[in-house]
Amino acid sequence: MSIRNAVYFSALLMCLGCGGNAKPAESASGDHTTKPSADAAQAEPGDGDAEQAGGEGEAMVPVECALKDPCRPPASWVDKLCHKVRPGFGVYLFQKSLPWEKRYLTRKTEAVNASGGQTSEGWLAFDEEVLILKMRKAPPGGMQVSGASESYDARRWDGSCVTLSGEEVTTTAPPAPKAAFITWRFLDDGVQEALKQDEKIREVYRERSKECKGQNQGEVSKGCEKADKQLSALVVEWVRRGGKVPTPTNLPE
Repeated sequence: MSIRNAVYFSALLMCLGCGGNAKPAESASGDHTTKPSADAAQAEPGDGDAEQAGGEGEAMVPVECALKDPCRPPASWVDKLCHKVRPGFGVYLFQKSLPWEKRYLTRKTEAVNASGGQTSEGWLAFDEEVLILKMRKAPPGGMQVSGASESYDARRWDGSCVTLSGEEVTTTAPPAPKAAFITWRFLDDGVQEALKQDEKIREVYRERSKECKGQNQGEVSKGCEKADKQLSALVVEWVRRGGKVPTPTNLPE
């Protein structure tokens, strides 16, 4: 039995006495899927209040550690955030001004959200960068597997949440960390406007507008595909340099 499967099996044993799972919300865009799964491990008991964040509406978004080692937002807020794919928060939470801790994939790993919420279909790449949002520990007295004592709910650059075992991530940053593909058209208008303050992003955005010409679904031109990839890479680079974006409007509720 692999360590990843053992983690999920332990959680399944813990949840045998639970009632039926609630049906996750469907994605409005249709580009993301929900993968049903048992919780990877026992959810952390700690929690805390969201701090007041700046920006329009003074939205309640965590900006300080509610839990530490690693620094994490309130667990209840993470549960709400990870119920859906929120592309704007993928960019927002990676800002240098926020304290959330990063990890890097030690292997290619299938994207699974063990909380039962939505996630992006496909795989995380080796060396992909993620943010740790929640820690899960194996239930006391449960089956113990070497390296599987804890797992994490993590945030990707595309705004989706995934559950990863402790052995699937490392704190050691690779020379060139990868990032999940950011779909520009899914970002909040306010986030887009902030990103377009960067000259390179603005230039590629204009090029994308010419190449894509309203193409959003199905087969798109190679020029449109190229511009989308360039935009995604430039957004990651800009945010890593310290670029700031406003609080997204698609807030967890």
